[in-house]
Amino acid sequence: MQKLHILAIAVHPDDVELSCAGTLIKHVQKGQLVGILDLTSGELGTRGTPELRLKEAAVAADIMGIIVRENAGMADGFFQNDETNQRTIIHFIRKYQPNIVIANALTDRHPDHGRAGRLIADACFLSGLRKIETHHEGKQQNQWRPKRIFHMIQDRMLEPSFIVDTSGAEDLKMDAIKAYKSQFHDPNSNEPITYIATENFLDQVKQRDALIGKRIGSKYGEGFICENTPGISDFDKLFLPEIA
Repeated sequence: MQKLHILAIAVHPDDVELSCAGTLIKHVQKGQLVGILDLTSGELGTRGTPELRLKEAAVAADIMGIIVRENAGMADGFFQNDETNQRTIIHFIRKYQPNIVIANALTDRHPDHGRAGRLIADACFLSGLRKIETHHEGKQQNQWRPKRIFHMIQDRMLEPSFIVDTSGAEDLKMDAIKAYKSQFHDPNSNEPITYIATENFLDQVKQRDALIGKRIGSKYGEGFICENTPGISDFDKLFLPEIA
């Protein structure tokens, strides 16, 4: 078992890359251990195949410096926030004992995102209950509840609880996104054009990050939503390093 500082859990491969890769890269660059759990292989996606998307996810993880990436094997489009899927996520949370979990948005254009966001949040709470038994490699797991759950902002421009300055990680983030060659614009592809495969979609992702970053005086940023109120020890913790 490799204890993680951050475990990003999202329903589709590429959700993490599009929404919070810059933040994950910055924590990796600090020497912290970061992992990703994809709930499905995106098998209902119009373009590509599940097998190809898993390979692309591995390439993207390598670009970001992610120490571990697993897939929970849930049913794309049809998974529910039920006991079976909650226990599956609890198993991974207890396996990696992350301090922080990053989850899908609680509401978004894609209905899977909101459903997954609530499923992940519920599983994080239940994972802290010792009377819920789960096992790994024949041994009972200890209960574990992450200290914080942060929900990424995805397609809808939701109001963030806070913003992370990702200026130094934006180029690497875009490289990780582009690892999903089957999903985004390719002038040589014969597959159908989808919402995310239009010619200017990736430019819009970068423009969104620029707009979010502008709100905190940085070149790029990623916003997150926290259902409870984060605390700080003093006002100085709110300063970015360059203006502290």
